[in-house]
Amino acid sequence: MIRDEIKSAQIAAMKAGEKDRLAAVRLILAKLKDRDIELRTASSVPDDDTVVVEVLQKMAKQRRESIDMFRSGGRNELAAKEQAELDVIDSFLPQQLSEDETKAAIEAIKAEVGAASVKDMGKVMAVLKERHGSVIDMSKASGLVKAALS
Repeated sequence: MIRDEIKSAQIAAMKAGEKDRLAAVRLILAKLKDRDIELRTASSVPDDDTVVVEVLQKMAKQRRESIDMFRSGGRNELAAKEQAELDVIDSFLPQQLSEDETKAAIEAIKAEVGAASVKDMGKVMAVLKERHGSVIDMSKASGLVKAALS
């Protein structure tokens, strides 16, 4: 389980004295705890790895946006800090599909649901997220789906 990997990474970072990595891992664990608290009142709780991947993907997206903003603002030291956190977060995410693999998955789903135009984008995106949500960056995938349906 990914959560166990993260907890053991915390211990390893403590023992090795890696302060930056430890801070990033603690940040991940705090976000996971927040998500666990949110899910206490949920009617159906998804698989633990699914929850962890969702949290990690959200954190990674936030870091990427921050890096872009810091670089455009000339704050390279803050961008470097965010990049270091992003590297730690990415180390726990499952291997992402390549662009070609993503396109192949989109084409298969497009054929399966009979999508013909951009109006069917929601159907394709729903199936894509359900099947491959943990290994595809959905923000990039939406552009690929739109291109495939145009």
